[in-house]
Amino acid sequence: MLYWIAEQLGFPGVLNLIRYLSFRTGGAIATALFIGLIIGPRFIGWLRVRQGKGQPIRADGPQTHLAKRGTPTMGGLMILTSLALSILIWMDLRNPFVWACLFVTLGFGAIGFLDDYDKVRKASTAGVPGRVRLLLEFAIAGIAAWIISYENGTQLFLPFTNGLYLDLGWFFPVFAAFTIVAFGNAVNLTDGLDGLATMPVIIASVAFMLIVYLVGNVKFADYLGIPHVARAGDLAIFCGAMIGAGLAFLWYNAPPAAVFMGDTGSLALGGALGTIAVVAHHEIVLGIIGGLFVVEAMSVIIQVFWYKRTGKRVFRMAPIHHHFEQLGWSEPTVVIRFWIISLVLALAGLSTLKLR
Repeated sequence: MLYWIAEQLGFPGVLNLIRYLSFRTGGAIATALFIGLIIGPRFIGWLRVRQGKGQPIRADGPQTHLAKRGTPTMGGLMILTSLALSILIWMDLRNPFVWACLFVTLGFGAIGFLDDYDKVRKASTAGVPGRVRLLLEFAIAGIAAWIISYENGTQLFLPFTNGLYLDLGWFFPVFAAFTIVAFGNAVNLTDGLDGLATMPVIIASVAFMLIVYLVGNVKFADYLGIPHVARAGDLAIFCGAMIGAGLAFLWYNAPPAAVFMGDTGSLALGGALGTIAVVAHHEIVLGIIGGLFVVEAMSVIIQVFWYKRTGKRVFRMAPIHHHFEQLGWSEPTVVIRFWIISLVLALAGLSTLKLR
């Protein structure tokens, strides 16, 4: 919005700074952080009053989690509010990639909200049926994938190569939708401990803020041998807003959490990262940078697959962060060590930009 206003005025005086992507990205971070910190206390208080008993806690989970009863969920609404307002203020809303990412973020957030609401209303960990959720997610992701492929082509670029790609043709929207849905649910599965999903999302957002900036700049893209996507650089502002909103939420989500993100936030943020990766043609790199989320999701898939066929468990409990809790690791130990792993994986993912 500010960009359009400044453009109409001819970028006079200090408004000339709005021309610069780096300035607007910094503005998006600061704006989302400020809004999140300001609305946080009243928002959490409102959720506590409305929800009463808060998020239901798994009866078969670690016993230490029983102390978290009464903690409100749906804190993702706070993230989405600060994120959306920051985006509307700082981004060029004429960019179709902005609307594709925002459509997935808010759409997945709405699905997560329905799931959280159902859990709180029923006082049960079982929310919206899984098949219904997946159907809605694929419908939203499919629309976004079609928009992106229409604007951006259907190539799947391979990391560690210089310009090598596979043209997936009509199959690309299917692949892109799967990437978005899979990553949304991977982040959702990771959100099981105080701050566990929040910081890795922030780390991944920092990494993709750099990636989309480089992808959107023809000189940097040519130098690094990565695909150039015109106007993708604007999504650095989107990533900046995610960073600011995530930091504000982490202020209240740090152990012991005053509020849980819930599916409202985790599905939305995971879907947003997946969509940004599809726009930047870095879907495979997303699997490296977000490797922690991939491992969390795979631990659940492996556990369910093996248990159904043998009646035995591979892990003491899935997702895998609960496995380490069952081994005797304290919750803060699991969280901080997983943060470190996330940071290392993000650096590994960024290294693909030069190792070609």
